Parts: sequence; C-alpha cells; structure tokens
Amino acid sequence: MENNVRTRTYANEKLTLSRYAAFSQDTKGRARKEEPCAMRTDYQRDRDRIIYCKAFVRLKNKTQVFFSPEGDHYITRLTHTLDVSQIARSIARALALNEDLAEAIALGHDLGHTPFGHSGERILNKLSPNGFRHNEQSVRVVDVLEKDGNGLNLTYEVRDGILNHNGDNAVTLEGRCVHLADRIAYINHDLNDAIRAGLLKADDVPKDIVAVLGSTSRERINTAVTSIWRNSADKPYVKMEPEAEEASRALRAFMFERVYRTKYAMGEEEKAERMLSEMYFYFVQHPEKLPQTYLSIAQREGADRAVCDYISSMTDRYAVYMFNSIFVPKGWTFVDEIN
Repeated sequence: MENNVRTRTYANEKLTLSRYAAFSQDTKGRARKEEPCAMRTDYQRDRDRIIYCKAFVRLKNKTQVFFSPEGDHYITRLTHTLDVSQIARSIARALALNEDLAEAIALGHDLGHTPFGHSGERILNKLSPNGFRHNEQSVRVVDVLEKDGNGLNLTYEVRDGILNHNGDNAVTLEGRCVHLADRIAYINHDLNDAIRAGLLKADDVPKDIVAVLGSTSRERINTAVTSIWRNSADKPYVKMEPEAEEASRALRAFMFERVYRTKYAMGEEEKAERMLSEMYFYFVQHPEKLPQTYLSIAQREGADRAVCDYISSMTDRYAVYMFNSIFVPKGWTFVDEIN
C-alpha cells in the first residue's frame, strides 16, 4: 500500500469507525475517473470542491426564511448550511460514522436553492412544466453547472446524499445524518429568527414541546443529537427516540402554523411570485437575453431548463437587480438645449 496521508486515513477509519460507516476507501467513485490525492480522501476532496465553488459563495445572499433581512444576525442560506454541517458532523462523530462524508453532503445540500428560499422553489415548481425541486437542482449544480459546464465530478455517495437530504432515502447513514441535521437546524434557527423579528415570543412554544426538547436552541439541539446517539449507536439506521421525534414533529408543525404560513410570510411570497414569474416568462420568450452560459443550455436542453438554472442561481439581491433592469424604466437624462 502507498505510504501517504490518504492511506493512513484509510487505516484509521478501519480502526475507529462503525461497521455501518461509509469507508472512504470503498467509495463507488466518480463519473469521470481521476488520479487520487496523496493527502486527501475522495470525500475530503469533495468537501473542498464544494467550499470553493461559486454556488457555495452565493449562499450568503440567499434567503433562509426572512427575505433579504436587514439585520446582521438573521440566518441566511449559507449560515444554515454551516449549521447543518456542524450538527451532521456531531451526529456522525457520536455514531462513529464518516464525518468527512457527512460534512461534504451537508455543505452541498442546498447549492441549488432559489432566491427567496422555499417560496422561490414553490414558484419555479409551479411555473416550469418540468417542475422544480431544490435537491435535484443541487445535484445539477455539482454535475453540470459548476466549472463552466464541467461540474465538480463528485463521488457517488456525496451526490446521493445531496439528492436525498430532504428524505430518509440516502444510501449511506452519513446521508441520513444530514437529513436529520437539516431538520434540526432549520426548526431551531428559524424559531430564533422569528423571535428576533417579533413574530413569536419564546414562551409561545407549547409547554409539552419544551418539556421534551428544552427551552433554548442549545438545549433542543443537544436533546435531538443525544437522542439520535442513544437510539442509533451501532445500529444500521439513524433515528431519534420516539418521544424526541414526536416533539420535533410537533415543533415543526408549530413553525408552519405560526411562521412559515402566516399572512406576513405569504404576503412576501406574493411579491416574490410576481417578480420571478415576470422574469421567467421574459427569458423563456427571449432566451437570447440570457447570459452565454445559460443560452448554451437553452440551445441544448430548451429554454425552460436554462431559465430555471439561471433564476435558481440568483441571490435575492441579484434577482431584484435583474427584475429592475428589465422591467423598471430608467430615468431620462436631459440635455440642456440652451447650451
């Protein structure tokens, strides 16, 4: 065996990880074969490729819940992604699973998300005859759109985890860690943001939920992760204990009722729908106005595919800028006729 850092990592994994872990050495590999790195495993390389790709950078200006928030401490799609990554790694570490794989999946899971959060996703799904789902778009980002159409050429396990992060169907337990981490993260930080925005008070959370999960974000996350560890250690699954799972479902339902589907939230979604709809139909009817990258996609795969790729890539602020540049008249510049 080669004497390098990567092979030493392989050996350490065999000594320390659970028999149910996805060992780096056993990856199903990439669509296009590459020479292995002497320092990093393939999952570590995938993590690095995601961190340095353009779609990852754009997450800092994409909505999580509150559209283009002015405050400095509201969660964005990027801070949500980092939150998911940290929780997924904690779960994977507790269960002796592959942290590098869990981290790579978590960092890539929302790369295809639209501007204006799930509102943007619902709008594109309604507009496109082919539908639109952000998990599928995230895979398209890493397969097709990044690196000028060459994609990131990620491993099978990372791509599968990204595709299945919003369900419990990932082929690896690390992917299932990310699925649970995503839910744990967004319920808790969205609740904090709703309290910060004045939509809720901390004592609005039902007492039966608080009794199980705790009264603070720190307590709720610790309860969830600890419950997963107690229930899933050395098991071929990743699940919470029934009581914690039921309380988490109840908290999620509470958030949908009191935050995600409120009159305020839906009013903002109506504005986003008008804006994204106008842009969608404009570019479908005028694909020649698309940037060259997306024009090439339109010529190969059709205008709808290209427009969905383009709009979903936009940050909140870029979407507003592009809408204004297309539909808002610019002021006249008058020449002084006397001179």
